[in-house]
Amino acid sequence: MTTETEEIRLEPCEPGALTPEELRTLFLFEKLTGDQLTWLAEHGCTMRVPAGGLVLREGDPAESFFVLLSGTVALTRRVGQDEVQTTRTEQRGVYMGATQAYLRDDGVPRKYMASMRALSDSEFFTLSAEDFGWMMREWFPMAIHLLEGLTLGMQNTQAAIGERQRLAALGALSAGLMHELNNPAAAAARATGALRQRVAAMRMKLGKLAAGKVAPERLTALLELQEEVIERAAKAPVLTAMQTADLEDELGDWMEERNITGTWDVAPVFAQGGIDTACLSEIEQRLAPQATGSQAGGLHSGEPQATVAELLDQAIHWIGYALETEQLMTDIEDATGRVSSLVSAAKQYSHLDRAAHQWIDVHGGLDSTLVMLSHKIGDGVQVVKEYDRTLPQIPAHPAELNQVWTNLIDNAVHAMGGQGTLTIRTYREDEHVVVSVADNGPGMPPEVRKRVFEPFFTTKPVGEGTGLGLDISYRIVVNGHGGDISVESQPGDTKFLVRLPLAEPASA
Repeated sequence: MTTETEEIRLEPCEPGALTPEELRTLFLFEKLTGDQLTWLAEHGCTMRVPAGGLVLREGDPAESFFVLLSGTVALTRRVGQDEVQTTRTEQRGVYMGATQAYLRDDGVPRKYMASMRALSDSEFFTLSAEDFGWMMREWFPMAIHLLEGLTLGMQNTQAAIGERQRLAALGALSAGLMHELNNPAAAAARATGALRQRVAAMRMKLGKLAAGKVAPERLTALLELQEEVIERAAKAPVLTAMQTADLEDELGDWMEERNITGTWDVAPVFAQGGIDTACLSEIEQRLAPQATGSQAGGLHSGEPQATVAELLDQAIHWIGYALETEQLMTDIEDATGRVSSLVSAAKQYSHLDRAAHQWIDVHGGLDSTLVMLSHKIGDGVQVVKEYDRTLPQIPAHPAELNQVWTNLIDNAVHAMGGQGTLTIRTYREDEHVVVSVADNGPGMPPEVRKRVFEPFFTTKPVGEGTGLGLDISYRIVVNGHGGDISVESQPGDTKFLVRLPLAEPASA
């Protein structure tokens, strides 16, 4: 593996070591004229590197153009913390290094795109990037125009596809957000319509109760009883579906014995509120006639028993409507609260109202991304959060990091086929915050694992992936934040590890 401190082991350049005739034996120069070969011999030189020596390092300024004369070399690219060998050759005449020095100066520094190491004692013919660029532009102007068009075209194509992928991701997230917003909004609308009907029915029942010759003190007692029932319902333990069904049957039997109308409609309301038959019996007792005249909370003396039964029926329905209005208002509160939380998550996800670069808690972005992707995650995936809430804030571009979390979570869900466990873990490692996104899918074979961060590489079916998600994520983490992203995979355990520095990068 190459390191930033490893020394380049080129021996001093030996100018004029190759004659024009020797240069002509290299396939790259075989069609040049004698004058051109003479110019190359005068401006080039030979260099030697011992076995194991580093010839050039990925990311260093591209200052030289190399042509292999003898020996064996290997080209490698850094992928996360791994060094991936892309080429190994001993073919005389192959070239590498400042191969794009001929491109017009666009102000962007040219850097080596890979590292090269000599596997055996090797010898190279070299030109400075400046001489190589001048030679190409002066000797082959038409070819340079074609090559520039091809290079710039590929760059523009990659940029356009990257932008298209961002727009596609935004469209998917927007569709998911609309879907998530529609559910609570529709629930609130349904509850509001039902609430209007129940309030109207309560007014009618109240009128019937008042017309039933109920003593004022008895009506006051009913109002107090209604409040008690609602308070009892608010404190009632949450019942399972089976317990609720059993309670509904008990309440239905109790009401049918007393000829309560619409038992099938009222009993579920009381059952959902956790009200049992003991509470109904208490209501009945408060409505029962007293042996002597009118007492506090009693009916007028001498009132017929039939009126009491009718009053019980009306009171049960009236209290039932009160319970249902409370339940509907709770549903509306939950639904509007859900809408508010989704809007807050979308705001947190996009960070449209905040500075592009700021100190953030990574957990906020992870949580908002999970909310935004909940429609994709579905019910088949269990999300496990193992957060270290003691982690300090880090300097970051939060909207860009959310794009990274989106890509990693989306890939994990796709790898599991919508069924499995998604584990998101955060912890500190030296001077970095580490975010681990893991799934228990089938894993990646080594040949795939080495290429996951390459542009346009994808394992998804045609039309489902552009192969730029992880490439964009890599550039955001490594180039944009001075961090690192790597992958570890075996069957049943695949982890993407994002390491973000706790301090501002030196270049910031």
